[in-house]
Amino acid sequence: MATGRTHRPATRSRGIPEATVARLPLYLRALTALSERSVPTVSSEELAAAAGVNSAKLRKDFSYLGSYGTRGVGYDVEYLVYQISRELGLTQDWPVVIVGIGNLGAALANYGGFASRGFRVAALIDADPAMAGKPVAGIPVQHSDDLEKIIEDNGVSIGVIATPAGAAQPVCDRLVAAGVTSILNFAPTVLTVPDGVDVRKVDLSIELQILAFHEQRKAGEEAAANEGTGAAPAVRGESGDKGPDGDVPAVMPA
Repeated sequence: MATGRTHRPATRSRGIPEATVARLPLYLRALTALSERSVPTVSSEELAAAAGVNSAKLRKDFSYLGSYGTRGVGYDVEYLVYQISRELGLTQDWPVVIVGIGNLGAALANYGGFASRGFRVAALIDADPAMAGKPVAGIPVQHSDDLEKIIEDNGVSIGVIATPAGAAQPVCDRLVAAGVTSILNFAPTVLTVPDGVDVRKVDLSIELQILAFHEQRKAGEEAAANEGTGAAPAVRGESGDKGPDGDVPAVMPA
């Protein structure tokens, strides 16, 4: 089986926009669910609704893949699963290392969705000597002193950083120097990488803050509407849900 070190997805060379690439996993997830239910075909409207996009955008995205569906029939589910998986590089084996095996790193190691989506956790790495040799998700943790050798031995091109913020950049530098060209960063910091290295950042606190913004905006709109009608402002938590200090605040992150 090919490894991620020698084969990379063809999306860039084919000119597929980054926004389209970002939506392909959404389509794949929806299509996989349909496949598991033995649904043979799906219309663009049905698939778009399942993926959370509009149908015109979906059809435009699929045109970059050379897939246009059949009028009156729709898209062949199994073929689209294969086609999108191929474009994303998921028809081959991608060995991944996770660096930083605290609570988050351990949770990632235990995530069962990697293998079914073309990713194999090749190694778990941590700087704490006390962690060395301890199994997490059935994989013994290895010390960060051996990071470069681990990457070379396993042909790793994708690294996951789940360290504290202060350790993330040094870990990133070592990963890049060892040949890793794609990094998924869970540390709450911005990483600096050279050209040719892709970084995707996952920051749960930022996502919650964005949700809090939307909650605050909805609460403001609701208050303005009530003011216009003379109705009493609605209070979230009126059903009896109370916080430790009494009523639930009107604005809460979702």
